[in-house]
Amino acid sequence: MKNSTVLLTILAALCCLACSPKQQDLPKEAFMHVNGPDIIAPDGSKFFIKGTNLGNWLNPEGYMFGFRKTNSARMINDMFCEMVGPDFTAEFWKMFKDNYVTRADIEFLASVGVNTLRIPFHYKLFTDEDYMGLSSGQDGFKRLDDAIGWCRESGIYVILDMHDAPGGQTGDNIDDSYGYPWLLESEASQQLFCDIWKKIAEYYRNEPVILGYDLINEPIAPYFNNMDELNAKLEPLHKRVTAVIREVDPNHIIMLGAPQWNGNFEPFSDTTFDDNMMYTCHRYGGDASVAAIQNFIDFRDRVNLPMYMGEIGHNSDEWQENFCKAMEESNIGYTFWPYKKLHNSCFMGIRAPENWKTVTDFSEAPRATFFEVRAARPDQESARQAMLEFIENCKFENCIAQEGYIKSLRLK
Repeated sequence: MKNSTVLLTILAALCCLACSPKQQDLPKEAFMHVNGPDIIAPDGSKFFIKGTNLGNWLNPEGYMFGFRKTNSARMINDMFCEMVGPDFTAEFWKMFKDNYVTRADIEFLASVGVNTLRIPFHYKLFTDEDYMGLSSGQDGFKRLDDAIGWCRESGIYVILDMHDAPGGQTGDNIDDSYGYPWLLESEASQQLFCDIWKKIAEYYRNEPVILGYDLINEPIAPYFNNMDELNAKLEPLHKRVTAVIREVDPNHIIMLGAPQWNGNFEPFSDTTFDDNMMYTCHRYGGDASVAAIQNFIDFRDRVNLPMYMGEIGHNSDEWQENFCKAMEESNIGYTFWPYKKLHNSCFMGIRAPENWKTVTDFSEAPRATFFEVRAARPDQESARQAMLEFIENCKFENCIAQEGYIKSLRLK
């Protein structure tokens, strides 16, 4: 595999770096970089992104558990705590992180032709805020280190995606916010946002398996009366965080998402503030033809920088194959959403635990008061057993490969 050869060359460079008496940064030639509308690999060849997203692993999302009303990470955690207690919930999250994505998952993805993985993560994994069972000593770097190491072994590149930013960048469940994109208006949140990205960039500055940094996922949902005012604040924030990253990491590609579900590129006017940046769009549903993404193509051609479809999916196999052909024809690489979730419409489907309805019923029940929580709470032993069975079912060896889905993505 050509991609594996490139990564073996990088591994050799890393070994030389580690053995040198005085550690120096890798040369820029060791990293992916932008050249006009193309991404260029370290060997000089054009690189076309094809892969998936490790959604739900480090940023739990309700629908992937079969929940509807309880749809953000914070809401899921609160619901679990109300149902089975905070201590068992903390144990559950550790087991979840240990088992939802493992080396076996990454090796499987490489075997079906994936060359890139986008890893969504929550900013809280790099703070001492309460998140996924930890309130200090968060394990963000450990989790990313594990995944990046497995990807390096398997010949897969990585895109790091801050899916949930301080204050919230979207204003909906997907950013685990309080229903408004406070990041765009809060100096404190913006400073924390920059500080975390700088910490990540400094830590991974010599990691060429990382293709790039996807700075903010789907900023500014289209629900707000002051949407245009918020949109105008996004590019300055992009510039601010890019400058901070470049203080410590001159080489990794910077990826910029657009407002309104990564779909509206009109607010962007300055495409020259960094010499190694590109744009990322998202799209779900609708027509599967090139015409459906013509606005993305037109923007890409106008700015002469790469465009990448960071999220797409949840459609029929036929639709997905046709849309993959359209993206290939348009020179827009893609990572489908998601790799794994309950049931199907993904690479690996998770079987619902036998008593999972016990959990989903509680997630949908009224829980606005303590009285309602007590009234709706199921038998704790049954609920805990269902949660433990979910952990067992989410392991790679117990999931169901969705063969038609995988084939439709034209990975090989």
